[in-house]
Amino acid sequence: MRVLGALVEKEITTPEYYPLSLNALTNACNQKSNRDPMMALDEDAVRRALRSLTDQYIVRSASGDSRVAKFEHRLNEFYNFHRHEIAVLCVLMLRGPQTPGELRTRAERMYEFQDLDSVHAALNLLMRRDPPLVKALPRQPGTKESRFMHLLSGDRVPASGAEEVPEGAASGVNATYSERIAQLETEVSELRRELETLREQFSSFQKQFQ
Repeated sequence: MRVLGALVEKEITTPEYYPLSLNALTNACNQKSNRDPMMALDEDAVRRALRSLTDQYIVRSASGDSRVAKFEHRLNEFYNFHRHEIAVLCVLMLRGPQTPGELRTRAERMYEFQDLDSVHAALNLLMRRDPPLVKALPRQPGTKESRFMHLLSGDRVPASGAEEVPEGAASGVNATYSERIAQLETEVSELRRELETLREQFSSFQKQFQ
């Protein structure tokens, strides 16, 4: 999932460097932003993943005239995704289960959702596909929003909200802190938007008395 998610992300965010070489793909898998858990894959591990994805016809070689082997995903050939669907699915592949608020914030570079309703619309499309590609998880105690997970690798809830737990991964406690920080980031972003709206309303109110 990390390899496939990285291919999807880079096609959208840096199309000028896509398809990706093995080295570029390895760096994309191991980058420290927009990834959970952090991973340290070597080229052999990425090569094995590519071989598996190629056998499933999800990835193919796309070297063209280049001497360096490059790779691209084929998800759109199978599913014909809308842009908001693939953005949501990509974040779920790269970061594990997410709330709609988290998805809206973290998909921003791939697709700008106007509001949470548009995120739910994308999730509903993915859940209504045959077979479904996303499902809602039971709401966790003390949380307002349900999280959603992708089903591309089966109906198995990842440990600590991660797609897989590699050697040297953070402990469950650290994973909990990471998840809480992500929730706080989303809440801060929403509060900033609300504050900006209040400022605009107050400014309009002041003008009535000028």
